[in-house]
This record gives sequence, C-alpha cells and structure tokens, in this order.
Amino acid sequence: MNSILHHLATLAASSILAIGTQALAQPGPEYPTKSLRIVVPFPAGGATDMLTRGVAERLSQRLGQPVVVENKPGGGANIGALAVAKAPPDGYTLLMGSIGSHSIAVTYYPNVGYDIRRDLVPISTTGTLGNALFLNAEVPASDLASLVKLAKENPGKFTCGSSGTGGLIHLTCEMFKSRAGIDVLHIPYKGTSMLIPDLVSDRVTMALDTIPPYLPLLKDGKLKVLAVTTSTRSPLLPDVPTIAESGYPGFDSIASYGLFAPAGTPAAIIERLNREVNAAVNDPALQQRMLEQGIELKGSTAAQLQAFVEQEVAKWAEVIRVANIQPER
Repeated sequence: MNSILHHLATLAASSILAIGTQALAQPGPEYPTKSLRIVVPFPAGGATDMLTRGVAERLSQRLGQPVVVENKPGGGANIGALAVAKAPPDGYTLLMGSIGSHSIAVTYYPNVGYDIRRDLVPISTTGTLGNALFLNAEVPASDLASLVKLAKENPGKFTCGSSGTGGLIHLTCEMFKSRAGIDVLHIPYKGTSMLIPDLVSDRVTMALDTIPPYLPLLKDGKLKVLAVTTSTRSPLLPDVPTIAESGYPGFDSIASYGLFAPAGTPAAIIERLNREVNAAVNDPALQQRMLEQGIELKGSTAAQLQAFVEQEVAKWAEVIRVANIQPER
C-alpha cells in the first residue's frame, strides 16, 4: 500500500512540475493583453517606416490590440536594433529590421553592442526593396558592359555615391567594383536626398541605390539605369536586366526587411506572430499599396529568415574583407 501511495505521489509531483514548466514556456492564450511596439531603426517617412506602418495596421486588426510604431534612427540602424535587443523578451517590443544593415554591422562595427544572430530572434520576413545602378545621363554607356569598359579605360576617374560609408548601398557598390574589376572612387553622402543632385549634375558618376526616388528622373531623361542589383528583375523596372544576367552570375543585393523580437521571447509568441505577420503581408490591398512604393511584401518561416540572416552576414563580411572597409572614426 505504501509503495502505491509513494508511486502516486511521485506521479503527482511529476505532473505538477511538468505543468509548471509548460506554463513557463507557453504564454497564456490571452496574448496579447496590451499594445505592441514596433521599433523602426530609420527616420519616419522612408521605405522601412512605410512598410512598418502598413504591417502594423494589419497586425493591430488581427491581434485585437494597438500596434505602435516608434522611430529610433541613427548609428547605421543600430540604435533602434540595440534598444530592441535589450528590451524584455515578452513579445511586446519588436524590431522591423533592415536585414542587410544589421548583417553588415556584425563585421563592420567591432563594438556595436548586439549581434543580430545572438540577441534577436527572427519572426518573419516582411518585404524587399530592390536597388539599381543609376548613371549620370552624360556618361556614354548604354549597358553594364560598356560602363565597365569605360571604367577600365579610365581607372580612378569614375565615382560611386552612397548614403554613407558601411551601408548597404556602399557595400553593393564595393561588391560590384570587385566583381567587375574596376577602380571607382566611393563618395559617401548623408542620405539619398543629398546624393541625387550631384548624380544629376555629374559630380558623381553612378549610384547603386533604391529605385523609387529615381523613377521621376529616369522619366525626365536626367539619369540612366543600367541594371538592377537583385537576382530577379524589378516590377518597377521590368525591362531593365539584372547585374547577374549582365555578365556577373550570382550577384544579388537587396534591401530586405524582417520582424524580430528580443532573444528569449517564448516560442509560442514567435509562432503566433509569424502566423499573423504572414497573413498581414499576404493581404492583397496592402501588397498593392506597398508595390506602388517599390516594396514587394513577402513572408517566411522564422527558420527561413534565420537562414537568410546567416547568409547575409557571411556575404557582407567577405565584401568588407576584400575591400578592406574600415568604420569611420
């Protein structure tokens, strides 16, 4: 009899322990019970901000709670990312990450304070924004091959502008220079709005920048576009070839965005958010609205986003190594 009672007591204790452990690992069915915050590591009004506000609106409807967008720009997108990495892992503070920027930071900044692979947990990709190679209209090149030929005939005379040293636009330029074997001087600016006038006036030869701001200038004939940097053609420039199909197979640079949470966020919360984010980005009305801004919405599993992050970290680390790019002091 005593052995039976002892066995029952052991089973009861094990059950209580299991229930307690499960309760710690699984959020209650009531999540979320308050408003969520999505941090955007860039200023208001840009592509990342527009994307985030569109997704936040749909998430709010699906989760039944307000989803507030907070802009924390600066530090090459690292100030906002660091703030989320240090936030409580409870599913209420999220990051709309610029995957390229945060992947570059792993190698480019020696003491940035966070690592996207260690301190942030992936939820889902949300969208992509393609870049293209824009050229001053007076440069006598009609395609990528003729531009590369000119650059090789005039080493060090052509320039490539970007919105800042160490950013995705700069490193895309460096990757192109390396693949094409050309000597082109990098000229950093404090944003695209300062770069464009110099590109139009021929103070800068080219830029591998995001597409939407340049469309009116292409229409007016003030600039040329020779190729897009993504692995497939852009719906905004369907007649423009990719760099990959223009003689440089495997070339791929894309501004890709994804939602992240602080490391340690319960798996059940990540799974719930993944379902809701994928439902949000598959909304036809939102897809059309974002496409008009040059953003293609795209969801994923958390594992797919993690694999993409690892791939991007490795790719940009190699570009930084080959070009010997050092952080600005």
